Amino acid sequence: MNVLSLFDGISCGQIALERAGIKVDKYYASEIDKNSIKITSKNYPNTIQLGDITKITEKMLDEIMPIDLIIGGSPCQDLSVYKFDRGKVSGLEGTKSGLFYHYLRILKYVKPKYFLLENVPMQQQWEKVITDYLGVEPIIINSNLVCAADRKRLYWTNIPQVKQPKDKKIVLKDIVINAKDVPEKYWYNKPFTYNGDNEKVQCTLEIKGHRHMKEVYNLNGKCNTLTTCGGGNLQKKVFQDGRCRKLTPIEYERLQTLPDNYTSCVADTHRYNAIGNGWTVDIIAHIFKNLSLEGELKHERTNK
Repeated sequence: MNVLSLFDGISCGQIALERAGIKVDKYYASEIDKNSIKITSKNYPNTIQLGDITKITEKMLDEIMPIDLIIGGSPCQDLSVYKFDRGKVSGLEGTKSGLFYHYLRILKYVKPKYFLLENVPMQQQWEKVITDYLGVEPIIINSNLVCAADRKRLYWTNIPQVKQPKDKKIVLKDIVINAKDVPEKYWYNKPFTYNGDNEKVQCTLEIKGHRHMKEVYNLNGKCNTLTTCGGGNLQKKVFQDGRCRKLTPIEYERLQTLPDNYTSCVADTHRYNAIGNGWTVDIIAHIFKNLSLEGELKHERTNK
């Protein structure tokens, strides 16, 4: 199978294809973030980088076709309904989320057998635009079925028979590092309010910033959606051994079901950002397993 990944990020798609047992002949990636490309190159050195999606021409596409599968998660910044104080949601008219139309342009030109597009929950008007263009209804899957973080996402795909994955009932205590092994730089020496043993947000840290920056999660539950975060106090936090701390990059990787240290070739700040911007690998692998099943069924029909 030849794969074209648009908005490739850190190539979560390649890990998912591996886990689904899909053999990839050539994997082409469109990505512009240098740290993401560095992470991909470390783990998948054979990735063929095509650069900026807006500069991918028909001539370039002619040179790499045929493509069997196009995948991508177009930017969500102008679409997300979880916007805090960002102001008006400009949707597909925004400069970032409007890059969806380049995904669509390439999809229409290449005409792969299969495609997958991922994005966040959004206003109905924008969801309908994407649905009408792609010709399939989105499937809503929350990553919390396979990991310890909430992450509800929409998946538009023509891969057949995609169903909800089984709930693995994973909580934060299943993925965190032992407190004694967590470096001191991740711990807070700040006052906090204790909200209760059974509360999802077990503590509220007394720091400046948005409410979500102050939330410290209970290890017996799940945390909210990972987002891109360049540092500061934006990382998700947990209450462990009577103290509040940030989750480490390895714990972030586990929340996205990435291999430990997958992103270790860049600084912590870039690791958090890249992981939050990526996919929950086991969700994508769950979807891709139907490609493997489809291939097996066709093989059986051919042999008969």
